[in-house]
This record gives sequence, structure tokens and C-alpha cells, in this order.
Amino acid sequence: MAQADKLTFCFLDQYAPKRFQEARCELLELRQEREKFYDTIPTVMVMQESEKPRDAFVLNRGAYDNLGEKVTPGVPAILPPLRKDWQNNRLGLARWLVDPSNPLTARVTVNRFWQMLFGVGLVKTVEDFGFQGERPVHPGLLDWLATEFMQKGWDVKGIVKTMVMSAAYRQSSKVTSELLEKDPENRLLARGPRFRLPAEVIRDQALAVAGLLVEQIGGPSVKPYQPPGLWEEVSFGDTYQPDEGESLYRRSLYTYWKRTVAPPSMITFDATDRENCTVRLTRTNTPLQALNLMNDTTYVESSRVLGQRVMKEGGPTPEERIVYAFRLATARPPRPREGKLLLDAWQRFLGRYKTDPNGALQLVSVGKFPHDETLDPVELASYTSLANLILNLDETITKE
Repeated sequence: MAQADKLTFCFLDQYAPKRFQEARCELLELRQEREKFYDTIPTVMVMQESEKPRDAFVLNRGAYDNLGEKVTPGVPAILPPLRKDWQNNRLGLARWLVDPSNPLTARVTVNRFWQMLFGVGLVKTVEDFGFQGERPVHPGLLDWLATEFMQKGWDVKGIVKTMVMSAAYRQSSKVTSELLEKDPENRLLARGPRFRLPAEVIRDQALAVAGLLVEQIGGPSVKPYQPPGLWEEVSFGDTYQPDEGESLYRRSLYTYWKRTVAPPSMITFDATDRENCTVRLTRTNTPLQALNLMNDTTYVESSRVLGQRVMKEGGPTPEERIVYAFRLATARPPRPREGKLLLDAWQRFLGRYKTDPNGALQLVSVGKFPHDETLDPVELASYTSLANLILNLDETITKE
């Protein structure tokens, strides 16, 4: 058979009439184009139910060769059963999950939204609603939110809007010593939420305040700045090449993530390493976080572009520019004492860079976003340092 194929190909390549050879070449080119087109189509794995399901058994002491009682698919007996008109398969399970008679899915979901907005869920153990989980502090509220979520067609935007417009969310986050002693975690909701922003939001906020954030929705992953040489240590020679242009300033949601080399700035701010599904985030407060905000290329560049922005848009005087920068970062004007401290800091920065113009030029050259050469680099460096200070403030990186 193989010899016959060789003879056929030889004949078609060398001895067939010219019109047959041309037709064959055209056919091969069309097949190559078809293969290239197929390669561009995204593919996903799909599963199909077997006509005869495999038997499943309880494994005694977990040993695969020590079979116990035979079991069949089903849902927990404590929860409503599958409807009679549903098949006992994955499709039936999917319908059961979102059925109004099932109280679990909506409660778990709205509890996670509550944690996102308030820092802690109505059920603190958002990852565990079982026997080892904590009971809800406001069970009636949890029930109402879950019911509202289902009745409004599982509208995520709608339920989040309901939460952020509530009186509980719009309270001041100020706390007295007596209330702090009685309710340190604010489980009773006697004050508004206050917690440090997630890693992704901190980066996106710095880019947004500077006017760098690209809000394009969708698209491939992007590679923002990373310390040089990091990938090479654990990737067997694989090098990391940061993107160019707008890709550097996409939302952190689109950051290319290698599990063995997670973005260090994200990990510093307690982002998960994505080795496991993590529902409840931890929040720490370490000196590394401040060092990251002061020295990471993303934040230094954001500070410099914010400095350019306040010089162009903030008004003619340093006082007006400081108010503008502070308000962009914190959504409020600085208090008189804060304004004076920031003005004194800016004057020190300006005096320092007047004696070190090369250092000023080096600072305003950080990052790939071009600096405005019409601006005095010494003055720009002073506003860059001031913006860097503002972006490092606890109030800037804290939700309150």
C-alpha cells in the first residue's frame, strides 16, 4: 500500500498532464488555507453522557481496590430533590442549582458579593456553608438578598446596586473605641466598611488616577512590567518580554499569569497564587507593600503621568495642583493641615531636584509612556515625587 502511494505521488508530481499538476497544486494550497483557518478557531473540550454510566462505589478507607456500597448520582438529602421531569445527570444538576426551591446557590452567591463590598460576608466562612461553617450574623438579610437575586433574574449588577445603595453600605466608616471593642470586625454593621483594596484594584486605581488605564473590554492577556530576570530563574530560560503601547495599561484582569511566577506586585498585596480556588482573601499590611508602591515601575510611571496631569490641568499654583492631585486619588480635597504638609513636601522635592537635574531627568524617564518634553523636568520630578507620596497614602489604597 505504501509503495502504491509513492508511485501515485510520483506520477502526479512528475508525469501527470500539466493541467492535472496545476489542479493538484491548487487543491493542496486550498487545503493548507483550510487548515490555517481551522487553527484560528478556538476549541473547547466538551463532555457527553455515556449511554451506559459506569458503576460507582464507596471506596473503603479510600482504597481503589476495596469497593464498598454501590452508589448512584444524587443531590444532598437535606436539600430539595431533583424534579421528576429532570434527568439525573449534569443537565439536571445544573437546573437544580438555579431552581427557586434550592436555597443554597443564591445565598452563597450574594454572600460573596457582600464580602466583596463589606470585606467580610454575612456568613464569614464564604468558602464553607456546611456544618463547619459559621452561621450568618443577619440570616433574615441573607434570605432576602438571595430571594431578591433569584426573583430579579439573577441580575448581578442589580443586586450589587441594591447593596451599595443601602443605608448599611453608605454609613461612615468612623468608629469609636467602645464600638471597636464590642464589634472589631463590624459584623453588626454599625458602621461602613473599611479595608485595604485588592491587589488588582490598587494597580488599576493608580493607572486610572494618572489617566493611563485602558478600559477596553476583552482581548488576549497582556504582559505589564515585571522585575527583570524573574522568569529566567524558574522557567528554564523562558524570558519575559513586557508588552508595548496600550497593552501595558490594560486592567489587571487581563494580566498574563504564570502560576510558577506570579506577578510579584500582585502577590505582595495578597493576590492568590491561583494554585487553588480561593474564595476568602487574606489582607496583610507589610513594609513590602509601601516599597512596591514607591519603586515599582508601574507606580513610578503612574506618579509621573499624574504629575504631568496636575501640571497641565490642576491650575497655575502649587496649592491648586496639590488639591487637584489629592482629590483625584482620594475623592476629597485635603484638609488645611494635610495641604500644608503636602506643600512642604513638594517644596523639599523641588529644592532637591534643582540641585540634581540629572536625577530629575532619570525619574521622569521611568516607564515607556513618553514624558512631556515641554515641561521642566525638575518641576515635573517634584510633582512626580508628590504624586508618588499621594498614591502611597493609606487613604488612597483603602476602601472606606
